[in-house]
Order: sequence, then structure tokens, then C-alpha cells
Amino acid sequence: MYEITVLPMKPDFEGEVVATLVSRRTGSRRAVLYLHGFTDYFFQDHLAEHYIGRGIDFYALDLRKYGRSLLPHQTRGLVRSVTEYFPEIDEAVRLIGRDHDEVTINAHSTGGLVASLWADRVRGRGLVRGLVLNSPFFDLNVPTPLRVAADLLKTPLSYTSRALPLPPSTVYGRTLHRSEGGEWDYDLELKPLGGFAVHAMWLAAIRRAQRRLHAGLAVDVPVLVLASSRGLRVRDFVPEARSADVVLDPEHIARWSTCVGPHVTCVRVPDGVHDLVLSAEPVRRRVFAEIDRWMDAYVTADLPDADQGPDADQSPDADQSSDVYQGNANRP
Repeated sequence: MYEITVLPMKPDFEGEVVATLVSRRTGSRRAVLYLHGFTDYFFQDHLAEHYIGRGIDFYALDLRKYGRSLLPHQTRGLVRSVTEYFPEIDEAVRLIGRDHDEVTINAHSTGGLVASLWADRVRGRGLVRGLVLNSPFFDLNVPTPLRVAADLLKTPLSYTSRALPLPPSTVYGRTLHRSEGGEWDYDLELKPLGGFAVHAMWLAAIRRAQRRLHAGLAVDVPVLVLASSRGLRVRDFVPEARSADVVLDPEHIARWSTCVGPHVTCVRVPDGVHDLVLSAEPVRRRVFAEIDRWMDAYVTADLPDADQGPDADQSPDADQSSDVYQGNANRP
């Protein structure tokens, strides 16, 4: 059973803004907060099941303008700065912290970049115990000339919502979705096979964030960075795409991982796809084993779990905007 809590945020340049906190609770004093990537939302039931099986309450945040948080007037995924995500992470961590003594952030791709900068901002406050970064978006996977061009987006164009004329690619989506021979069934309205349009404003914000990370952060909690052992840059689908990262370059991820903070573990996963927990079953089994090993070594505190009564799933201070539903997480 998942509980959905709508988090109203201050309006931005497009108007009303909300974020959505999805939770599944067992009464534990430990919790994980999941942050998704670009063209994404939380639908990975098996990820929640894994943490629940370890006695860790699971939360996932659909960030503003994604998934359950996307409002009709909004441009998908569009922000002027990644710091615009910080208020909903602040609020999610505050709500989780009311009932938990230990919070770890598990973030994927763009969420991994955002989580790194957020954790750097709140260092010294003891809000989280660690970061698990699944293929974090630490650099652009494009030829050097395009990377240089992206860094030159300092004109008024970078402050508009104009989409860049980039051809969409369905390669990654075809490796995942059941309709294309993949294993996963998720809402193609919320996570289209061809992804979202890339806007100049968004790309400029991402490059500023990446340059900030490349200059060196000082995250003061242990960090686990997971990346595939192999990247593959293709425009058309090939079978090899099902066992490689076709979105980012894992070499970039490994290179920049130590810029997050002084205590970083980097693990390369053979045959992993971009979202490593959506890889083939033997691969994701290894991913979960690596996460478990790292959490046991660096994060998990010796905390007694709370009693799990019949109402353990219910938040004692549930907001009136909350809704509870039964079923898979791919339901919007």
C-alpha cells in the first residue's frame, strides 16, 4: 500500500507548483528517500520492496513538473536552476524525519546530481546518513564540441523555455518498456519512449550544476556511486543496448564521483543499463547486493524498529491533501 502526499510549493515562473511524496511504511525508524531522473517518475515497485524487505521505510519524491506532480500548465521538467528542487527535498526530509532516526537518499541520474548539490548545501546538519547515487548525471554524454556549445548557453536563449532542435531517441525506452520487449510496464505519458524535449533553460541549469560539482563539493556523509561497466552511444536500437548505459558515459560518472565528497565508494556494474535497478534480473540482484553491503558498512545505525501495528502504514499527521491507494507504483 502506498500513500501519496501532495506537497504545495511556492509558485515559479510558470505558476502553481506541487511535488508528490509517495510512501510505503512499516513502522521502521529507518527510511530511504528516492529521487528519480529526467523523463522519469517513481514506478519501481521492486526497489521499494527491496528496502521494505530490509526493514527500511520507503519514500519516493516525484519532483515538480514530473510524474504525479506535473500540472496542465507546466512544461515537463523545466527549471531555471536545479536549486528549484531543494524546497521539495527539504520538505520531504522534514516530514520523513518526524518519524525516523535515519534517512538515506537513493537518487538516479539527474536526481543524483540534484541530491549531491542538495547534500552539500545541508552538510553539518545531520539530515541524512548517506547517498546512494545510481548512474548520476555528472556530465553530458555528447562529443566535446557539443559540450562546449552547451557551456556557451549564457545568452538570453538560456533563460527561455525554447526547446532545442535535438532529434529524439527511443533506444533507451525500447530497452525497458514491455511494449518493446523490455521487462517493465510504466505509464508512457509520464515517461515517453522518446523522452522529454530538452530546453535551453534546463540544459544551462544542468551545466551550471555539473560545473559546480566538478569544482568539488564537500558532502559530509558516505556516498555510494553506482555505474555500468560499459557505455554505448547509438542512435538506433541494437541488442547490446540492453546491457549498457546508452544515456550517460559511465567513465564520466567514475571520473567525477570523487568530487562529491571525501568518502565515496564507486562500484562498476557489468551489463547494467542506465537505471541500474531496471537491468536484467541477475544484474539488478548484484546492484541490490552492493547497496546492502555498503549500507551495512557505512550507514545502517543500530536502531530498534518500532512496533508494527495494524496502523503502521498510516502517517499520524497525514495532510488533508493526501490520498491512499492500493496497487503498483506506476499508477499516476
